[in-house]
Amino acid sequence: MTIIQTLILSLVEGITEFLPISSTAHLEFTARLMGIAQDDFVSSFIIIIQSGAIMAIVWLYRRKIFLSREAFLRILVGFIPTGIIGFLLYTIIKKFLLGNFFTAATVLILGGVVLLVVEHWISTKQPVMKRVNSIEDLSYRDMIYLGIIQSLAVVPGISRSGSLIVGGLLIKIPRVVIIETAFLLAIPTMVAAAGYDMIKTGVSFSSYEWLIIGLGTIVSGFVAYATARWLLDYVRKTSFAIFGWYRIVAGLVLIIVGYFFLM
Repeated sequence: MTIIQTLILSLVEGITEFLPISSTAHLEFTARLMGIAQDDFVSSFIIIIQSGAIMAIVWLYRRKIFLSREAFLRILVGFIPTGIIGFLLYTIIKKFLLGNFFTAATVLILGGVVLLVVEHWISTKQPVMKRVNSIEDLSYRDMIYLGIIQSLAVVPGISRSGSLIVGGLLIKIPRVVIIETAFLLAIPTMVAAAGYDMIKTGVSFSSYEWLIIGLGTIVSGFVAYATARWLLDYVRKTSFAIFGWYRIVAGLVLIIVGYFFLM
């Protein structure tokens, strides 16, 4: 993998990580488009550079993370089901799901349909949303439920934030609180995924591979910070429907391009 390829993949990661459009599907498509072989290192690179996005969220929510005991406990409780499921399925995820391009594209489309259906339900039924202003106001039952929902994102194409948005809307959590919770739950989830992958495969990286991992982490972090700030402002004014339509169109494009040009 060249430096230019690393920069491009890092930009894609930073932009897509916290949007409900699946960073994994976009990264796999971008890698294939650039002719990057889907080997163990590339799979590890895709997982590890997510830590840059996590650094961005830690900085964005530093006071809440380090000063709010209620927020910390809820993040921990929400992570437990995700951590257990991710640990049990690690081998399957890396061997069979990461790099499965058409599966990710298909799930991208299906997730877009689900998101649009849920948004339509919200707009037509107009359910009374819970009176919560931040993650501290959510119950531990809510956090366990959201942690289980987040674990669905082990399947490439679903998206962590996408699964939490759908799950959160279904139990009537306000949009801004859902996004905040998605950001904060991503911290232990992605740190655990990157850390476990490094323990399993890190010793086999060359010095050059460590260099591009470091570069990718830094670039993805800065881009993810800007994207997260934008998303928080966006959801205060607009629904998530645009992301549902984007997922459907992007999934179809990925399947068509993949079938005719990348097979």
